[in-house]
Amino acid sequence: MPWIAGSQSRKRPAYLALKPSAAWSIFTIEADRKPVLAFAAKKHEEADTFFRDERVRTKLRSVSSGGVPLCDDLSILRIRLANADERARYRERMTTSSIGDHAAVFLIDVDKE
Repeated sequence: MPWIAGSQSRKRPAYLALKPSAAWSIFTIEADRKPVLAFAAKKHEEADTFFRDERVRTKLRSVSSGGVPLCDDLSILRIRLANADERARYRERMTTSSIGDHAAVFLIDVDKE
């Protein structure tokens, strides 16, 4: 299920209010060289803004997979263009979702909160 960035806040940045289209690029956030989150953005600048959003980093620190946190305060996070497999997983998970907002999807199975 997609995670909506900024879903817990009242005011959302403009880049989060847009619905991804085919012209957008898909980006991946890695935690310690492991791809964990994919999202769409028109430009690298927008992707970088999303990546640097503290809410995104807080979410990544609060989620675990198999009982192991995705990252911690010492983890190295980086952003890059998604590879073909990651793009396919992003599109598959987005099309199975009824959520129409700009969303990010986890590329790994995460534990239920």
